[in-house]
Amino acid sequence: MEHWGRLLFILIALAVLSLAAWPAAGSTAAMAVFAAGLLVIAVTHYRHIALLRRWLRDPVPERVPSGLGIWDLVFADLYRLLRRQRQSESRLTATLEDFRQAGAAMPDGMVILDSQDRIEWCNPVAEQHFGLDRSRDAGQGITYLVRQPQFVEYLQAQRYSEPLEMRQTRGDLILSVQLVPYGDQQKLMISRDVTDLERVETMRRDFIANVSHELRTPLTVLSGFLETIMDIKPADSELLRRSLPLMMDQTERMRRLVEDLLTLSRLESSHNPPREESVNVPELARVLYHDALALSAGRHRVALDQADDDWLTASEEELRSAFSNLVSNAVRYTPAGGEIMVVWQRRGPEAVFSVRDTGIGIASQHLPRLTERFYRVDRSRSRETGGTGLGLAIVKHVLNRHQARLEIASEPGRGSTFSAVFPAERRLAPVRREPIARSA
Repeated sequence: MEHWGRLLFILIALAVLSLAAWPAAGSTAAMAVFAAGLLVIAVTHYRHIALLRRWLRDPVPERVPSGLGIWDLVFADLYRLLRRQRQSESRLTATLEDFRQAGAAMPDGMVILDSQDRIEWCNPVAEQHFGLDRSRDAGQGITYLVRQPQFVEYLQAQRYSEPLEMRQTRGDLILSVQLVPYGDQQKLMISRDVTDLERVETMRRDFIANVSHELRTPLTVLSGFLETIMDIKPADSELLRRSLPLMMDQTERMRRLVEDLLTLSRLESSHNPPREESVNVPELARVLYHDALALSAGRHRVALDQADDDWLTASEEELRSAFSNLVSNAVRYTPAGGEIMVVWQRRGPEAVFSVRDTGIGIASQHLPRLTERFYRVDRSRSRETGGTGLGLAIVKHVLNRHQARLEIASEPGRGSTFSAVFPAERRLAPVRREPIARSA
């Protein structure tokens, strides 16, 4: 309002001056005075506009022109605005430089991709991992420079929650690559050299396989000789008669331990994906029900409840191993006279295989650790029942490989329920319809 008031004052003064000239010089002279005043105002504004236009060609804060009236305020505001902009640019440049230095110091490779998967920036580690050049390859599509088919498929599938493990021919590197989406369809590609980790994992698998093989051969020979000696049944040696069954039990326990170690090693291997086949779970449940009857030998009441006839897309061998562990655990840890129920049912969209028992139960503080290797709630009882301490670890690995989960509900003295819960996408309509059976 102050500026509009100043302009209005100038116009009123010019009008008064023109009116004062009217009686003395006539109306023409009065109009000439008023027009001359307006021309001076217009020329002044045009001059300032010309100064502003010339300055905008090279807008340096120190060269902001000076002006008259409102133009002086305009130029002052421009000066302050440009100074703030320069300060913001300086802070942004410093932040960007800090980011680049931090990215260069990262032990992992980092590549920034735009919405078209073109390289915007990469750090030195990524240059080593993928053979990139930051200045030369900026703006190039990442798939033109990283040509492994599995990487192209990973980029197109957009399953960014899981890393991709890929082998680079350059330097025989094994890289773990993961994409993290952010911003406006941009992606941060992180690469990690896992060559040493993979080498250690390979050594661990080879060690387990070799040790298991070396143990299995003498155990087989020892077990065979013990069976032969036991068949002889020497009557003159009471000590031998009592010792041989114990020796047989220990060799059998070692054999089971070796088998479980081999199974775990095979499940943990990333080079051994699960087979995808149609598994007749109702039939598998019936087989396990009869196995439970044989293992129980009449000491328990065993029942089968098949409330659903769906099949699963899974590895039948791995499911049999996992479910068999749950059933055998229920038989071993349920006192004589107890009940065991094998259940196959649907829970909403999910499919559930459960084993319920009325056994000794498990205290709540032990439940989170039950799937750890060799973790035992009661070591003495586990040795008595012949457990290896690896059964639930095998179950956990099998279920993880099938995108399933293990649920455990237990209460000391009241029994336990172990449930393998499979997602809806694993369910499969039965290839051959089976009548729903309930046996006890």
